[in-house]
Amino acid sequence: MKILEAQSAVLTNVEVHTFLSNQAKEYQDQKRKGPANLEMLRKDVLQYFQTPPGPLSQKPPPYDTSVIPVLIRRLRPYQITKGELIMLLNIRPANIPVLNTVIEDMEDRFNNDQQEEILGIIAELLGQFPEEPEQDNQAEEDNEGDVVM
Repeated sequence: MKILEAQSAVLTNVEVHTFLSNQAKEYQDQKRKGPANLEMLRKDVLQYFQTPPGPLSQKPPPYDTSVIPVLIRRLRPYQITKGELIMLLNIRPANIPVLNTVIEDMEDRFNNDQQEEILGIIAELLGQFPEEPEQDNQAEEDNEGDVVM
């Protein structure tokens, strides 16, 4: 393998996931194996992507590469940078504090309504994390003071 243009583009997690999944299927269809280190690397990266709380850990994944141009078009009025857009796709923020870690100077650039609009666009196009079932913390707290004899 020869690298023609080093770092000619930055890929999102979903693009890497799609490429590695397709490559594995191609190798399987051709009934051949790639180099051992490639197989191990592919397995480890795909496993990492499928580990919660990553957006790609949901089955089936909530979005694919076709949503990227739509997200770019919908967020264009907010002047989101390319790096910020890639982080939005990789992290899929679900609330304002997480969005604040992705977008530089968010409070200065956007008012509260705009921040909510951005989160709404992300949730609409990239989906939302499933709500985790709430544990019965109240019952545990009630039992902490009880003495069992």
